[in-house]
Amino acid sequence: MSTNRPGRIRYGTVGEPVPGTEVRIDEGEICIRSDLVMKGYWNAPELTAETIRDGWLYTGDMGRFDDGYLTILDRKKDLIIRGGFNVFPRDVEEALVEHPAVATACVVGRADDLHGEEVVAFVALRGEATAEELIAFGKERLGGYKYPREIHMVDALPLTPVGKVDRKALRELLAMQEGAKT
Repeated sequence: MSTNRPGRIRYGTVGEPVPGTEVRIDEGEICIRSDLVMKGYWNAPELTAETIRDGWLYTGDMGRFDDGYLTILDRKKDLIIRGGFNVFPRDVEEALVEHPAVATACVVGRADDLHGEEVVAFVALRGEATAEELIAFGKERLGGYKYPREIHMVDALPLTPVGKVDRKALRELLAMQEGAKT
């Protein structure tokens, strides 16, 4: 629904809406209206009603507009709300991989009685680092509510069949670890 046209490229964005497409941000979520948008899900009227409202497709992606260029920030379902503040996992992941010992990182939320959710990171290392060192590193680079309070070291992050980090598998691993503690 958007493109970076030749001669009008803005790196870090997905470009400007294509002609005939309207894009808006509703409470942080990217919404699209166009003749190109699907009419609904096959035999799933409830899911269709949840996703398409008043002709607008709610994408599930969080984003922002800057001078007509659309930037995708993260998936809505991955957003962590810690103490009333929004934490985009991507921001935390990008900060953690700046550490020379971190090869890859993935951040998920964990339920927390005090803050609603807590920021938890899974990291695969290429060098030596402790969880405490990485927490301090994150705290230096991120706002006080954003840095991870827990770091789990893994040999490699699990991937989906299309090569994306499998956040669902990491959430399940976290739930199993929580269950083992009780």
